[in-house]
Amino acid sequence: MTQPFLPAAADARGRAPTLGVLGGGQLGRMFLHAAQQMGYETAVLDPDAASPAGRVAHAHLQAAYEDPQALQHLAELAHAVTTEFENVPAVALKTLALHVPVSPSAAAVAVCQHRAREKAFIQAAGVSCAPFADVVDEAGLATAANRPELFPGLLKTATLGYDGKGQRAVATAADLPAAWADLGHAPCVLEKRLDLRVECSVIVARGRDGACVHLPVQQNLHRGGILAVTQVPAPDVSAAQSQAAVAAAQRLAAALDYVGVLCVEFFVLADGSLVANEMAPRPHNSGHYSMDACDVSQFELQVRTLAGLPLTPPRQHSPAVMLNLLGDLWFPDGAEQPPRSPDWAGVLALPGARLHLYGKTDARPGRKMGHLNIVGADAAEVREVALQACRVLGLPPF
Repeated sequence: MTQPFLPAAADARGRAPTLGVLGGGQLGRMFLHAAQQMGYETAVLDPDAASPAGRVAHAHLQAAYEDPQALQHLAELAHAVTTEFENVPAVALKTLALHVPVSPSAAAVAVCQHRAREKAFIQAAGVSCAPFADVVDEAGLATAANRPELFPGLLKTATLGYDGKGQRAVATAADLPAAWADLGHAPCVLEKRLDLRVECSVIVARGRDGACVHLPVQQNLHRGGILAVTQVPAPDVSAAQSQAAVAAAQRLAAALDYVGVLCVEFFVLADGSLVANEMAPRPHNSGHYSMDACDVSQFELQVRTLAGLPLTPPRQHSPAVMLNLLGDLWFPDGAEQPPRSPDWAGVLALPGARLHLYGKTDARPGRKMGHLNIVGADAAEVREVALQACRVLGLPPF
């Protein structure tokens, strides 16, 4: 097992203790902040000169993810490397793993970045998921169309779909060919649309020694396929359902031989049963509340798993609501008008409001620009303050 390394003196090669990350988005940025707070040097590989993580890293390697020279340079700089998004090319992870510890592994990421592989893996691990069928060719299309139990359903691209992208609703089998054509005849998964009561998620952190800890179960509300609100404690998820979700997430992490932070999203159905929706091999929007409501955030857990440090069970010290802040807030009069900043002063006047902006240079509708955490001593009071924040920002209530 790889020995842990501490943020102390340079190693025998003269390298300062350095953590590297593939990807320069907001998740990478918040990971770097956590690493830097703990004393680590940081390095980012991302092609965007203005990437949020690249702008705060000690070293920003501005290059394509598969650039051999950039990968070699990152391997020389970093003692270990992680990723901040699941669509990083697997070849980049494999190349880096020849030189430095990489977590999560290319094999684990490959499962999570392909919906058909992911659902098959979830089932094989003994965790329930929605009924589904692969649609990769005309034969698969015909087979799926002849399974009435899959309708009404959702047709989703097998790769590169996120935040509601790459999906089409299919009410009946007759709608399936047009939906597949609309998605460019890409490899897809047809998934039965389930009768949902509530959505929730669990974030686990697993070390190279198999030690595993988790954050509390998070209740989530999506709008337009994008996470809008997270509440913790989860008000509509029972203790038994929470225990089942945590156990299932830990089972999946162990089956993947996972190292790092993993988020598993679940549906609680109308009958109270629990099914897994998908996995994210990285920190997740629904865990952002942990930055202000827990003694160990999801990003510190990511640092600890990567550096081989002890994993202590996170403790939530404050009830919390997280509001996702999209670029739409900068365009209250419509996207055709010049952007203007939201009323941050009004938001920050609210008790327990913690604003996190991601340093993105331009706001666009649908773009994740930041999040707002509301924390306090009482869950009902926190929810009321969060609703006040919604009114200030012009967000719909929840």
